[in-house]
Amino acid sequence: MSVDGFGYETYLSALTWRYGSDAMRQVWSEAHKHRLYRRIWVALATAQRDAGLISDDELADLRAHQESVDMARIQQIEAEIGHDLMAALRAFAEQCPVGGGKLHLGATSADIEDNADALRICQALDLILDALHELLLALADRIEAQADTACMGYTHLQPAEPTTLGYRLAVYAQDLLADYRHLSRLRTEFRGKGFKGATGSGASYVELLQGTNVTPTQLEALVMAELGLESSPVATQVYPRKQDFIVLSGLASMAQSLYRFAFDVRLLQAPTFGEWSEPFGTKQVGSSAMPFKRNPVTAEKICSLGRYLAALPHVAWENAAHSLLERTLDDSANRRLILPNAFLVADEMLQGGRRITAGLVVRERAMARNLETYGVFSATERLLMALVRAGADRQAMHTCIRDHSMAAWVRVEAGEANPLADLLSNDDEITRYLSPYEIRLLLDASGHVGDAPQRARVFLAELWQALK
Repeated sequence: MSVDGFGYETYLSALTWRYGSDAMRQVWSEAHKHRLYRRIWVALATAQRDAGLISDDELADLRAHQESVDMARIQQIEAEIGHDLMAALRAFAEQCPVGGGKLHLGATSADIEDNADALRICQALDLILDALHELLLALADRIEAQADTACMGYTHLQPAEPTTLGYRLAVYAQDLLADYRHLSRLRTEFRGKGFKGATGSGASYVELLQGTNVTPTQLEALVMAELGLESSPVATQVYPRKQDFIVLSGLASMAQSLYRFAFDVRLLQAPTFGEWSEPFGTKQVGSSAMPFKRNPVTAEKICSLGRYLAALPHVAWENAAHSLLERTLDDSANRRLILPNAFLVADEMLQGGRRITAGLVVRERAMARNLETYGVFSATERLLMALVRAGADRQAMHTCIRDHSMAAWVRVEAGEANPLADLLSNDDEITRYLSPYEIRLLLDASGHVGDAPQRARVFLAELWQALK
């Protein structure tokens, strides 16, 4: 394997090849970044041509060489001068004998770099939103198919009251839909720096545009329209670093939702539950030591990456908090890491979530077994209410049912079948009010799911509407 000249003998990030999609890697690639730089320089030159500062021939020369990015030359120049943006600028100018001398008029480095970062963040958000949309569609299909499928519900990791599989999946989908809406709003609201010069005052453009019929505000609007990007109303040398924090926090929120889903998959795949399992390939190996193992590796990966992503917003918080006066450069190095890493990790988590959802193995026999074993305990609530309606004393019946439940629990813990239905339907105090047949019907927990199926379908309608 060789990645842009780097091979096995040097460190490669797992995000270079293992995690994330090729499309997301392309967004954060060096070549794409430099193509965006040139796109921005040409957009600026186009607006300056309209202001009479650049000739048509000069602009045509720049456009003719816009896509001819020579990464090797850029790296060679940077090694000599120690400034990456100036290296890119000189390499572009060298290729343009007619227009190269007019590149970067009035601009500071961040006028190019920050608008390029804003474009990349918007492109990366588009990919995230597309992947999240696909995951939500997959969840919607599972909710619809299993809205009525009864299963045991658990609180405190202990058997509680039954729910339905579709309703449980709707809980995850509801969180992810909130993330989808939040990230969609962030995508719409994200702003580039615009073109405001070294401190954000626009002084260089005021000077440059003297004697023309174009104001700095008009020039900025022309360039940003060409880029398809809104500009921040005010900025320092850089766009507000708070934006990075907000976006990474949005990605971390989505990671939290995926983490919870994946953690529940891990729990329910354990043999003690045995109700779900993530897809497992026919030739997939679960363990080098234990050939029988079918570990929930995708769910574990999601949780592992989620922990990492959750830590990144703090770095962006520090960057925003320490963006002193009109700017400092102490955010630059870590932004080269946290921005692509956050998006690539989020991308990988979404791919994993989609794979689990589409291939989720639902073990209905195990679900029915757990419901039969533990559901009768929760169904005693129905029995208690029916007894009171039939004229029994609520407190006396509560004590009676509790005594039988505790005795039955001891038997269940010993590995025996749950005897509670037998104990209750043979109790003389209880059968004074209800027949054994009525008691057993009430203790069938498969129907004790409340209005979970209806609620799942109401949410599903909202989800379909949001995904149109």
